Amino acid sequence: MSAALVSRAHLTRRQLAVLVLLTLTWGLNWPVMKFAVSGTPALPMPYPPLTFRALSMLLGLPVLALVLVRLDVPLAVPRGEWRELLRLTAFNMVVWHVVIVVAVQQLSSGRSAILGYTMPIFVVLWGRLRWGERLSWRALLGVACAGLGVALLLANEFGRMRGAPLAAAAVVAAAAVWAWGTHELRRTRSALPLLTLAFWMTALTTAVITLLALLLERDAWRWPTAPGWAAIVFNAVAVFGFAQPAWFYLARSLPPVASSISVMMIPVLGTYSGAWFLGEALHWQDHAAVFAMVAAIALVLLR
Repeated sequence: MSAALVSRAHLTRRQLAVLVLLTLTWGLNWPVMKFAVSGTPALPMPYPPLTFRALSMLLGLPVLALVLVRLDVPLAVPRGEWRELLRLTAFNMVVWHVVIVVAVQQLSSGRSAILGYTMPIFVVLWGRLRWGERLSWRALLGVACAGLGVALLLANEFGRMRGAPLAAAAVVAAAAVWAWGTHELRRTRSALPLLTLAFWMTALTTAVITLLALLLERDAWRWPTAPGWAAIVFNAVAVFGFAQPAWFYLARSLPPVASSISVMMIPVLGTYSGAWFLGEALHWQDHAAVFAMVAAIALVLLR
């Protein structure tokens, strides 16, 4: 992006760099998750999804801890902060990560991403209904473009979704919860440093998912294969070591609508990378949706 365009955007150079890396990481992770928990010729036995997520987060926590130590960020949480921390964790991480890793078994990686990134639409709805936010015509038009992109990408998927309606509905519900959490994160009165928040939110979510894996998947536990370990390590380092705290940074430093719309290229990348790596079929709707997503980003982020 040219310097002139950057100067006209709401994003600073640092935010733009974080956004680009976040988009690449989360976008590529959709086919990685699908590969790990659904099975392919390279990984004929799919790995239990909750166990996959638990292992990824358990390995990601030391990465986050090293970052905090390196930057001299405190790990301690005052007693009065725990209630707010638990609330933010539930809305921003627990529901989303549990639902997505289970639902991606039933849906294509690209379409799972598209359903999940209906989140900006819910951000607008929550902002209006709960906090009485007034949006400019550009923001409303940007959300409409994002909705059009979602509709285009789902237009030829209704036949598949009839086979997994609960999975599709669960992903949309998780997106609505995540949207609420985005507002809460933006408005939190917590005095904790951002990286401290990210570490403990990840740690609490890890505990919940590990318990669920123990209760629901213990009989299916086994040692991961080499490709399985590669997917786990990618999630540990790239997703939980970098992408999750990077998202918290954007969510706290940008208005909720701007931060949510800014990541709308992630499902597009997820769709194309899923087609490239997993052989998922693309249709004209996929290509048309790219223009709708770019329009949404430009309308919301550019002055």
